[in-house]
Amino acid sequence: MPLVRNSKYQAPFYLFSGHLETIIPALFRNTGRIDYHRERILTNDDDFLDLDWSIIGADKLAIISHGLEGDSHRPYVKGMVKAINMEGWDALAWNFRGCSGEMNKLCPFYHSGKSEDLDWVVQHAARVGYKKIVLIGFSIGGNITLKYLGEQKDRVTSAVKAAVTFSVPCHLQAGAYHLTQSFNRIYLNRFLKSLKFKIISKEAVLPGSYDLTGIDKISNFQEFDDRYTAPVNGFKNAIHYWTESSSIYQLPTIQIPTLLVNSQNDPFLPLECFPVEQAKNNPYLFLEMPETGGHVGFFNSFTSDMYWSEERAIEFINKYA
Repeated sequence: MPLVRNSKYQAPFYLFSGHLETIIPALFRNTGRIDYHRERILTNDDDFLDLDWSIIGADKLAIISHGLEGDSHRPYVKGMVKAINMEGWDALAWNFRGCSGEMNKLCPFYHSGKSEDLDWVVQHAARVGYKKIVLIGFSIGGNITLKYLGEQKDRVTSAVKAAVTFSVPCHLQAGAYHLTQSFNRIYLNRFLKSLKFKIISKEAVLPGSYDLTGIDKISNFQEFDDRYTAPVNGFKNAIHYWTESSSIYQLPTIQIPTLLVNSQNDPFLPLECFPVEQAKNNPYLFLEMPETGGHVGFFNSFTSDMYWSEERAIEFINKYA
């Protein structure tokens, strides 16, 4: 307990694999327009974060964290923003460093365990005066959310009442290796292409920040993180970075109601990313493992404006926040 058994989600019959359930929503979902109000806040290390607000005038707020190389305009983020607004909550979709359309000022940009930036956003939102705050995270944004809650333990601001996360590679090392296997490399190659472009762009505006020699030959996350992510963020190497940044090691100390939904056919997630024992031993951590869903998929139908992930998030928030 609390394992959530007999999950209610089942993908439509025509999305008959985890790959289809991942790709179709990513490519073809049209969430329409979101009227964001952008706010830029300064960090305590003289950088900035861009926050996109969707405000309806509520006294409660959902803070939404996107995935690797995502941003506040990804369909899964905008879909959640719309659903949260319809439920009577304000929404804040924040962009990780370097993901808002403008490169951040410092040499490092975000990484998969940079929970201090989420803490900065939460503290900023709490100062605005919201009486209730919930955290929602997707993929790497989910990892950051879970890591933040576990690190903070009982120090999380009292305004934060609950959290919901989807498709979380909570064991980063196992997840990185899993993406090198067979068809999964199509996702790996897309991520690497985007990350390499970011490194090249950063070197153009901050000459001397990165050595670009042989960057085109990097073929997996371990090579990329050994070469770039680890050293600029104070880690010894990729293994050290993954170990320190994986939320799986922080799950036992989470102390607010938190839902983790990882589908069993998620092409991004190996067995190590299904923390059954941690959920059994932490009364605040709810683990739900539907048989289908893909990675940040959870598609309902082409006629439905709301995805199951949004319905599930609202159900959990209404019960525990």
